[in-house]
Amino acid sequence: MGNRGMEELIPLVNRLHEALGTVGQSCSLHLPQIAVVGGQSAGKSSVLENFVGRDFLPRGSGIVTRRPLVLQLLNSNIEYGEFFHCKGKKFTDFDEIRREIETETCRLTGSNKGISPVPITLKIYSPHVLNLTLVDLPGITKVPVGDQPADIEYQIRDIIMQYICKENCLVLAVTPANTDLANSDALKLAKDVDPEGQRTIGVITKLDLMDKGTDAREILENRLLPLRRG
Repeated sequence: MGNRGMEELIPLVNRLHEALGTVGQSCSLHLPQIAVVGGQSAGKSSVLENFVGRDFLPRGSGIVTRRPLVLQLLNSNIEYGEFFHCKGKKFTDFDEIRREIETETCRLTGSNKGISPVPITLKIYSPHVLNLTLVDLPGITKVPVGDQPADIEYQIRDIIMQYICKENCLVLAVTPANTDLANSDALKLAKDVDPEGQRTIGVITKLDLMDKGTDAREILENRLLPLRRG
């Protein structure tokens, strides 16, 4: 069981955000949320989908997440999704949720790898989730492709920083096991805003792709790059 008071507060503040959003106002109340940060193809989508127990995020090469996706998980007896931009429409088919994310992304950013800081808000009601707010952020990149501007790296960094610089944001820093942890872009960004590692959680993906004869034991035992939350 989580914190009962917080579980009741999250849906209330979510409704407040929505009510103010409909009249063009923003809400200065920031509840704890978990921001997922990582390089392109680091495995962020798989991590997020494991929270939900469903495949619903777009896949592909390059930058797939081109707008922040604010994912509000709400415990419920029935399972469906609902987008802020499609009020009243319940999505029971998770393949349709994936297509709607792709469509809504392209609506603002085009189809040629452009990015936008304007978030997509998706609520998922399910008996298999805890009340949590997660944010999927664009993958860290260094080389512009398609019609991306030359400063794409800094634009993505700015979008990520908007979320992870908040003191009540937990940073889920995702790094593939087949890369050097010391060069992890996700951990480097997390360290910029959380130098003591107080609110950073390290996630290691793709352990099956490690070179023969290597292992991740020191990382998983929190000895190589110690984080307060492991």
